[in-house]
Amino acid sequence: MSKRKLTEKALKAWHEATIQDNFIFQRVMQNVKLCIWLLERILKIKIREIRYPETEKSIDLRQDSKSVRLDVYVEDEARTVYNIEMQTTKGRQGELAKRARYYQGLIDMDQLTPGIHYTALRPTFIIFICTFDLFGLGERIYTFRNHCIERPEVELGDETRKIFVNAKGSKGAVDEDFEDFLNFVEGQEPHREIVKEIAREVENVKNRKEMRRAFVTRYMENLEYRREGIEEGRKEGLREGRTQTLLAMIKNMLRSGMSLTAAAKIANVSEKEILDLAAAQGVQLI
Repeated sequence: MSKRKLTEKALKAWHEATIQDNFIFQRVMQNVKLCIWLLERILKIKIREIRYPETEKSIDLRQDSKSVRLDVYVEDEARTVYNIEMQTTKGRQGELAKRARYYQGLIDMDQLTPGIHYTALRPTFIIFICTFDLFGLGERIYTFRNHCIERPEVELGDETRKIFVNAKGSKGAVDEDFEDFLNFVEGQEPHREIVKEIAREVENVKNRKEMRRAFVTRYMENLEYRREGIEEGRKEGLREGRTQTLLAMIKNMLRSGMSLTAAAKIANVSEKEILDLAAAQGVQLI
């Protein structure tokens, strides 16, 4: 795809972007009042103030580990940590639950420097706002904490919660403002004043040229990364296919009574390479 086509596609995506878009949601949540309001409605608590340690929190602890870039990462006056993510796709089976687990682990590791005791770990909330019902039970909010299986009344006390908000939910008590917010996430016009304010903030973000430039740049980069990933996947598939074909050919030759040495010579590979490939693929040659 040409750069011109990429740019046109990115600008179209910007024009169509709503609160569901991670980029838009992240910028709207930079509004302290709106971010506090959302946290208070989801968690049913009062928060006096919040701060943003970084505009966009990235955690990359090791070169050989998967890094993450968190949508919204804030701390309140008690130093409780809140990570809020907008999620429009379920991904693979169990992906979001495992992602929440991974985010929790990375946030914990990011908090503890060498020599700091485990008790320094702060209370943490991982919150996914989903445009779908991940668990299919109709709840507007699903909250998970660690409890003892044998004695459910006993809580582990690790001060972590994982919360999945369901914009399509119809069960569970929420106030009219929050219900209107969920409808707004679903694409409906807002009716409550606080949600109208969120809608105006979305428009404020989209009217800023520097935001449009940043969105278009990231969108094009993501398309390029995706294209490179697809190409690499295609090449990997071809390599995998050649490996399977080679091993099938070797197996047929061995079954006909040919020695591994002779089969390797015909296939123009070493015996060690054949054995290594078979072990890696879990293939029994004989």
